[in-house]
Amino acid sequence: MRAVERIRNHSRTLRRAKRHRTDLVGWLARRPQLLASTAFYETMLIFANRLDPRLKELAELKAAGLVNCEFCLDIGSAIAQSSGLTERQITDLPRYRTSDAYTELEKLVIAYAEAVTSTPAIELDELRKQLLTHLTKAQLTELATAIAWENQRGRLNQALGVRPTGMSEGMACAIPESRLG
Repeated sequence: MRAVERIRNHSRTLRRAKRHRTDLVGWLARRPQLLASTAFYETMLIFANRLDPRLKELAELKAAGLVNCEFCLDIGSAIAQSSGLTERQITDLPRYRTSDAYTELEKLVIAYAEAVTSTPAIELDELRKQLLTHLTKAQLTELATAIAWENQRGRLNQALGVRPTGMSEGMACAIPESRLG
C-alpha cells in the first residue's frame, strides 16, 4: 500500500532532523487549531495515492525550489530520495527541460509545478490538457493540490523563519531557483 510506504519514508526522514526540530511546531502550537488542521491536511495528502508519489515529490520539490524555502528543500530532497528519485533527478530540476533524467510525463509534471508556482499562474490550460492525456482527473487533482500545498508550506515556513534541519545532509539536495514572473 502506497500510504504505508509514504508514512515510513516521512517518518525516516523526520528522524534525520539534526537541528531546529521544533521551529514550525513551536509556531503552530501557539494556535492549536492551525496545528491540528495542518497535521490533518498533511495526513490526507499522504493518503491520497491515485498519483504516483514520485510525481508528487518531483512537483513539490520544484515548487519548493521556486519558492526558495530552505526547509522545504531540505525535507523534500530527503523524502524524494527515499521515494526513489535519483540524485540526478533532484539536482537537474533547474534544467529539467534539457535533462534526459526525466520521462515525458515527469517533465510535464515539473512544468506544471513551475506554472502553478508562478505568480500569476501561467500557461495552465495547455499543460492541464497535456497532463490529462497521461493522468486521470483524480490524479491531476492530487497533483494540483500537492503543488498548491507546497506553495503554502514554503511561504508559511519563510514567513515564520523555519530553518532547515539537516534531513538531507549527505544526500543530493535540490537548490533554490530564480523566481518566476
